[in-house]
Amino acid sequence: MTTYTAKRLPVQTGPAAWNAILGPQPASEAISGSNTADFVIIGGGFAGLSAARRLRQLHSDAVIMVLEAGRVADGAAGRNSGFMIDLPHDLASEDYSGAGDDRTLITLNRQAIAFARTAVEEYGIDANFFDESGKVNGAASTTAHAHNLSYAEHLGTLGEHSEKLDAQAMQELTGSAHYLSGLYTPGTVTLQPAGYIRGLCAGLRKDEVHVFENSPVSAFKKEGATWKVSTSAGTVSTPRVLLANNGHLESFGIKSGRLMQLFLFASMTPDLDDTALSLLGGQPRWGITPSDPMGTTVRRIDTAQGGNRIVTRTCAVLKPGMKASQADVDRAARVQQRKFDERFPQLAGLQMEYKWAGHLCLSLNGVSVMGQIDDGVYSACVQNGLGTARGTLTGIAAAEVASGTQSEISRFFGAEDAPKKLPPQPFASIGANAYMRWREWRAAAE
Repeated sequence: MTTYTAKRLPVQTGPAAWNAILGPQPASEAISGSNTADFVIIGGGFAGLSAARRLRQLHSDAVIMVLEAGRVADGAAGRNSGFMIDLPHDLASEDYSGAGDDRTLITLNRQAIAFARTAVEEYGIDANFFDESGKVNGAASTTAHAHNLSYAEHLGTLGEHSEKLDAQAMQELTGSAHYLSGLYTPGTVTLQPAGYIRGLCAGLRKDEVHVFENSPVSAFKKEGATWKVSTSAGTVSTPRVLLANNGHLESFGIKSGRLMQLFLFASMTPDLDDTALSLLGGQPRWGITPSDPMGTTVRRIDTAQGGNRIVTRTCAVLKPGMKASQADVDRAARVQQRKFDERFPQLAGLQMEYKWAGHLCLSLNGVSVMGQIDDGVYSACVQNGLGTARGTLTGIAAAEVASGTQSEISRFFGAEDAPKKLPPQPFASIGANAYMRWREWRAAAE
């Protein structure tokens, strides 16, 4: 009898700010008692809810259950930077280019965006939570400016449009004189990620998908032709289990020693008052990713997205135990405060209202883990830091594989190599963290 038992459950450090600024959610419902379903999805983020939507498209009458360990949008979906990016975006590269078969990846990413756009339309999700406004790669040094030029040239070879912004244009956009230049690309969606996920969940519930919150799965085991999925308060018997829990795939003993468990950190200002907004200047919404992937991401949002706020994201640390410490958050917050003050001296010293850690998972060779894991068990995991688009895609793909159907999406992910083995611990963590600190230091003003 095959049993997969969770070695650990998700632990969040700091608030999920994107979720918190939207105010309280409706009361949650945890699973209880003995239940049966045609499909059980473990994880209620981008991958899990996208899988649920694709399953509902394929099976109009199936009983579909989603088991989320915490509250919807309180995990990674409420902790990321909120960019659904269509273009090559390899976090391990110098300037995002050269991420493999870029034309194929662009096509797939745009299919993820189209899938999400249709969900916004069908479920009546607030369009402010799905803003098709593009983004800017910001450059604060001559080296970063050269990266932008290189990236623009690479995009040109793919037939993709980009627009160069000079220092004045960047200041008019952001209110900051920090940037020497920028590279605008129009295809990125800037999400209010928690708002989108909340809306997706609400729409799925109307489609009679059962989403249970505060229902962490402790184990699932084979019993004849079905799997018994267990939580502390209830069980579900099902022929098909879809794992959409990203790095926590490894918590069930799957792909052990092959997944890099990484935490990124961010902070968010209070809702800026009229005086602060006057001092700040610039436009009410924008998103800046750094030309160096280890640099600092900055976003400004407005009242329709949860307040006039600025989000600053930087710093990364490898944590094989999948738990960031408060000391990690505090260290990153000090760095982020300095980065904020450098960019916005007119607001220097403004204390952040929210500071948090967000968990993501990478493989050494940049592949996801999508496909059949065991008889009746499927994975939609390992998003490589691209969770909004890649999570959507792997969720779609896993739903299709579990349903015995195929598309360009499921064929692509099904053909990927297995994730490569990592060096043994503790050498992997020591080496990776030292390398990331060096990359962070080298990124400097970026």
